[in-house]
Order: sequence, then structure tokens, then C-alpha cells
Amino acid sequence: MDNIIEYIRTYGQNTFAQKPFNEVDSLVICQLSYMNFQPFVPSLKEKKEAVSVQSILEQDRMEELLAGYWYKEQNEELFRAAAASKRFGNMKLNYHENVVEEETDTQFSALTCFPDEGICYVAYRGTDATIVGWKEDLNLALSEPTHSQELAVEYLNKVYSRVKQELFVGGHSKGGNLASYAAMNCSARTKKHLLCIYNHDGPGFRPEIFAKCDYASVKNRMFKFIPKSSIVGVIMETCENCEIIESRSIGAMQHNSFNWRIDGDHFVRVEDRTTAQKLQDEALNEWILSLSQEQVRTFVDTLYEVVTASGAEDVFEFGGDLKGCITRSYEAMRDLDENTRRAVHTILHALYEIAGEKFREEFNLRWEELQIEFQKSMKKSKKRWSEDAKTLKNAAQKKIQQNRKEKQVKTVDNKGKNM
Repeated sequence: MDNIIEYIRTYGQNTFAQKPFNEVDSLVICQLSYMNFQPFVPSLKEKKEAVSVQSILEQDRMEELLAGYWYKEQNEELFRAAAASKRFGNMKLNYHENVVEEETDTQFSALTCFPDEGICYVAYRGTDATIVGWKEDLNLALSEPTHSQELAVEYLNKVYSRVKQELFVGGHSKGGNLASYAAMNCSARTKKHLLCIYNHDGPGFRPEIFAKCDYASVKNRMFKFIPKSSIVGVIMETCENCEIIESRSIGAMQHNSFNWRIDGDHFVRVEDRTTAQKLQDEALNEWILSLSQEQVRTFVDTLYEVVTASGAEDVFEFGGDLKGCITRSYEAMRDLDENTRRAVHTILHALYEIAGEKFREEFNLRWEELQIEFQKSMKKSKKRWSEDAKTLKNAAQKKIQQNRKEKQVKTVDNKGKNM
């Protein structure tokens, strides 16, 4: 099975009673959490009725739902497949929270889903397209919690106090980190009711932070999945139950959950990462952990300045002017020391790779639109040409008839003269 979209098409008519909740269902929900549910789903403060996936589709506001996030074409396909399925179409969504604060380097979003009676899933969104979101990811290398991690704990406790039932918790990318942090640091009352914590290729924690978390109490319920060439999921301390899985892509694009290979109701497992990949992981983590707090802050701020020097406010803009963004970013790196420049280059390379993929996706979508427009234009042109040809034909026939009449008149006149 190629990906989570095919999974829904294959098993979408199975209820959760027929096919119990599994790791692939978790990834489906985590990917759905990237969508812009703010105009559709009530927040914690609103205390309104939950809305279903199907009811959101019926509002016919797809452009608004997909605004500002990755992989629009695939996300639309996923959402439509989910809405049309028995498994996810009636899934209720509630308690949507979204916080973006540049002054505190915060990009936080969470959503609570009710796929079926008795099933409640708290989903934390990963990094969005904003540069501030990427900056916050890098702040995970600090030995103090980020604001998003604190908000994640607060959110989980609030949701449990509302629903008072067993909970699944999860997220993709940074969302996986937030899910893990929230599970380890939530109240004892909430923790007691956590069924599973799913971390889909999320970064880990500095040892100083990990040591302060109550990992022991949840480790048997915590599951992490990373693609075989993962870059994000291998950063810093991680959980013991970590499975390596197959992806259809290579490099940084393995992080894209639409590329994860699925077999039935589980991800395709891989035995181990290569020796070269492990050495790369060790080198990266060794460098990160060798930095002092001041050095981390300097590095993060430097990278942020380099990226914003490109003139782009989000990753989508990198795709729009990739050459210009690269040039301006690398000009801003001239005065950096060798180690910082190398580290900035590594992260920029991943960013540009993703931006390039995004640009290709947008280009392909626009190319399809242009082809449709061209075909419509050709149909109109053919119709017009047909009408013009008919008009010309009629005019020509009239002219021929007129010439014949004139010729006949002329012939009669000539005969009269000869007599």
C-alpha cells in the first residue's frame, strides 16, 4: 500500500469495532491536524458542540481549510477520502487551539478527535510553514522547555478534565515531541488515563530536559516511528520503543508522512539504519550537545537571521524564488565561523529541499490547471472556428450563386444583342 490515502480507500468502510484503532489511524489523524481547522472547529473556551469531518467538507470551503500548510494537493485528497469513509467521516473534532507568537518563538496547535464512541485522540500539529515555527524547532536544543511544550501539557490536562475518558495522544514531527513531553509531564490523574502515545518522527530532548520528565511512568505506552533515513526523529534523546520504517522517498522528504509505506494496518518495518546514517546521527547529536545555552541561542538566532535575510516569511516563499532566497541566505553566512556555517548549511539544505519539493508540487498543480484551461480554450476556439468556417462557407456559396446569376444574365443579354 503506497500511503495513508490508500489505507483509507482500502479500509475506510471498516468501523473501529470491525478493525481496532492502530498506528496508521494515528498517523492519519496527525496529518489531518495540519489543516486549518480554526474557522470550523470550536476552541476550548467556546464550549460548543464538536463538528464532524464530513460536515466540514459539506461547507465547500476547501481553499480555506488548506490555507498555509504543506502538501495542499495530498492533504485535500486525504481529507476528501476521510470524509467519504465510514471510518473517519463521522469523526468529531473539538477543542482546537492555535497560537503563533513571534516574540516568544511559539507556533502551537492542537486538536481533539473522537473517531468513535469511547475513542479520544489528542493530536498536536507539527511545524507549519512559518519561519518562526522552524525557529522554535531549533529551540528544542535548549535545556529548558519551549513555550509550546508548556502549552502542550496544559492542553492535555484541560482536555482530560473535559472528557474524563481514556486518551490516545500523538503528533507528527514537532507534534510528536509535544505529545511525548505532554504525556511525561501531565498531571498524575491525566497520566493514568493515557492509552498510547504516538510520536511520528518527532525530535527528542536534551538529556537535561529528559532527566526531569517522568518517562518511566509512560515508557511502555510510548511508541515512536522514524523512516530509515530520518533526520528529524533521531535528534537528541528519544524513547526506547522506536521502530524504523520504510519510506518511498529519500533524504529530507522521508519526513513527509505521505511517503511512509503501509502494509495492512501497520507501517512497513526496516531492520536497522545503515552504519553511515548512525555515524551521521552521532556526529549531529554530539555537536548539538557540545553547545552551551548561549551558543545554542546564538546559533538559533544566527540561523533565523540567515533565513529571514532571504526575504521569505514562510517556506512556500522559498519555492517561489528559490535561486534568490539561496543567494541572499548564503551572503548572510559569510562572516560565520566554520562550525556554525556547516551546521547552518545542513539545516538550510533540508529547508531548500523541502521548499523545492513544495515548488514542484505547486508547479505540477498549476501545470494541470493550465492544461485544463488550454483544453477549454481549444474547445471554444474549435467552436468559433467551426462557426467562422460555416459563415465563410455560406458566404462563398452565396458568392458562387450570385456569380452564376450574373453570368446567366450576361449570357441572355449577349444572345439578345446577337439577334
